[in-house]
Amino acid sequence: MSEKRSILTEEGLKKLEKQLENLKSVRRIEVAQRIKQAIDFGDISENSEYDDAKNEQAFIEGEILRLEKVLRESDVIHDTSKDSSGVIRLGNTVVIRDMEFNEDETYTIVGSAEADVTEGKISNESPVGAAVLGHKVGDTVDVKVPTGILKYKIMEMK
Repeated sequence: MSEKRSILTEEGLKKLEKQLENLKSVRRIEVAQRIKQAIDFGDISENSEYDDAKNEQAFIEGEILRLEKVLRESDVIHDTSKDSSGVIRLGNTVVIRDMEFNEDETYTIVGSAEADVTEGKISNESPVGAAVLGHKVGDTVDVKVPTGILKYKIMEMK
């Protein structure tokens, strides 16, 4: 059984590569220096500085492995702005209107590996992301949520 591959935008790929490079070239060195300093304090059996630094080192190494796996197992989607079909696809930014509250929300549809609601990036696997994919401006979509069904109208595609 093959694993499902992640999808990244070009921007998301660059962001993850930058995070990985920072972990490898900056954070690893910083934590190694902290460990060395903690060892210089003497007895490491009751040295909280040493324990904290070793825990941070383990976290950093785990993040490096996770990011390397995501990058290795991802497909990159390229510039979708050239698509003149008007159909919403991964990488597009859309403005949708909540029909119940008459409020507009702007989201960029991305793969789950780079989704971050605080940056307005929602996964293509999220209820809203999945609902708008394949539709056009002017379409109304139903989004199934635990409390029922929400209706959104697609107002704009950027």
